[in-house]
Amino acid sequence: MERFLYLLHHENDGSFADRALEGLAFAKALAAQVGGDLHVAVCGEQATKAAHNLAGASQQPILVVEGAEFAFPRFATDAAALTAICETAAPTVVLACSTTRMTRVLAAVACRCKGAIDTHITGVSVNGGQLSVQRWYYRQRIQAEQCRSKRPWFMLFEGGMAPAWQIQTGTVQIQKVECRLPADKIRTIVEGKRTPSGESQTIRPAANLLFVAGAGWTKKQSDGQTHPDQAASLIRTFLQLGGASLGSTKSLVDLKGEGQTVLPFLTHLNQVGQTGSTPRHPKGLATCCHGEEPHVVGWRFINERRAINLDANCGWAQGKADVLYVADAFAVLEEINKLLQE
Repeated sequence: MERFLYLLHHENDGSFADRALEGLAFAKALAAQVGGDLHVAVCGEQATKAAHNLAGASQQPILVVEGAEFAFPRFATDAAALTAICETAAPTVVLACSTTRMTRVLAAVACRCKGAIDTHITGVSVNGGQLSVQRWYYRQRIQAEQCRSKRPWFMLFEGGMAPAWQIQTGTVQIQKVECRLPADKIRTIVEGKRTPSGESQTIRPAANLLFVAGAGWTKKQSDGQTHPDQAASLIRTFLQLGGASLGSTKSLVDLKGEGQTVLPFLTHLNQVGQTGSTPRHPKGLATCCHGEEPHVVGWRFINERRAINLDANCGWAQGKADVLYVADAFAVLEEINKLLQE
């Protein structure tokens, strides 16, 4: 019988990220389906306090590693803490959701525990008690299903696998795990944390809407002129009022290398598609782009896809968007911003 362990870390305010709670819900469902024990572990400065928000998450005592040295992400301390937890729980399957902190360190933990790891998992199935994981390869074009006999098996999976587990505050059993590193092993000093202002932050993984700007925003418009300043103002206003996350096509990001004007707030981090990211927002709105395959592949996990383009025969109209609005994106966004300001 498999013995499952789910790893979490709490945020600075003691809460848990939505993605981590999604992973917890999925881990509980998977353990129930297989019939194995589920252990839950929390790492952080106030892990014991945070663990009391997980009442009902596990029938076993919640394992915690806490202390001031675990307040911020740091490879040395995180790797040591998670390794100590795994050695205490002795699991056969270790589950974690791909937060930045877990992604950075979990492969090293698997190595230290003499286990194997698979990342970017998008599904787990059970056939005759045999676990199989699904993940995408070749820029989300090929889906593979694979299993391993090696244990412990570490699984780092993407968000959206299940609805987020609902916080339940109450009394839980706590089992503290000791993890103390010598001072000479901690060579990275975290002096603090700085967060971008709401106006400058354009990548918002938890946003309900992904707004993608295409190269058409900086091309000549109906009057024969380009209007990059107006485009930048419209898009920024929409992002601030609507709380959307901003994406872009490779063509728009790379226009600067061709000597053309680009939107000043776009970087390669905003790029969505074959050479960019593959986001998982509930809804997506593409504007002034044509729906070419290299770009659309990044939309594979967007649930509802819509697009605005003046060309009724663009790629989005060929079954790649649920709804295509044949309209001028400048005019549409200006009207939307007026409605949001009311």
